[in-house]
Amino acid sequence: MENKRSETIFIVPQSFDRMNAEIFLRKHCAVSARLLTRLKRTENGITRNGELLRSIDKVNAGDVITIKFPDEEISVEPTEGKLDVLFENKNILAVNKPPFMPVHPVHDHIFDTLANIVAYYQIQNDEIYTFRAVNRLDRNTSGIVIIAKNRLTASILPNTVKKKYTAICEGELFGSGTIDAPLALKEGHTICREVRADGVRAVTHWKSLAVKGNHTMLELVLETGRTHQIRAHMAHIGHPLAGDDMYGGHLDIFDRQCLHCSQAEFEDLYSGEKIVIDCPAKEFWDKFNKLV
Repeated sequence: MENKRSETIFIVPQSFDRMNAEIFLRKHCAVSARLLTRLKRTENGITRNGELLRSIDKVNAGDVITIKFPDEEISVEPTEGKLDVLFENKNILAVNKPPFMPVHPVHDHIFDTLANIVAYYQIQNDEIYTFRAVNRLDRNTSGIVIIAKNRLTASILPNTVKKKYTAICEGELFGSGTIDAPLALKEGHTICREVRADGVRAVTHWKSLAVKGNHTMLELVLETGRTHQIRAHMAHIGHPLAGDDMYGGHLDIFDRQCLHCSQAEFEDLYSGEKIVIDCPAKEFWDKFNKLV
């Protein structure tokens, strides 16, 4: 199999006309010094209009700069499985992760994770890149996971993606609100969080979409991205997520925490195009509408 090396294309804007190539690469393309060194050692690692570009050369407005990333390896065992692809281009792959599936291999899930299935998908498409999840979801949380296909995208994209979540909480909530409460690791636990004065600031915005059967369908937006932020915040205000028994939710109606990443919005790092990925929480709505 011939591996398709990952590459990214930039167009030099007028503001960088006649600028030193290294300055353009570092400031406009966010290429780190370490990556720049590796690209110099990679055959045709950096080209301009199809010709080799040295870091000491001057770039001109309108030049097409192509970065071909060093060869990488698949770091996990490929496993054949269904992959629900929502969006894909040369730099990212966005998929709908099902519930009960870990994102990365762990001691009791070595071959049945999202990373394993993506590895198989890569091979089928003649692509080889290290699995780098831009956002991570808990094992029982479903929805959008974005995978960066190269180091550059992985270093920049996490801070630019705006995500929306859909959730079902216990009890009735109306209107909208903001939870601004610091979170810390709960004493005696390795993962569970709690609101505590000495924690790190965490801000969650929520909006009620519908109320039925003593449950509320919510839309949530995170201003910060702390571990278990939504789950811990909803428990803190007395409305734990349905099915989230770690934070006080019940399993009598829903068999897992009702949390789903339903939208991701960001600008393409290279073209500036606005990209919106939608992944409606159909499973939640179907179950919610059956509540009495």
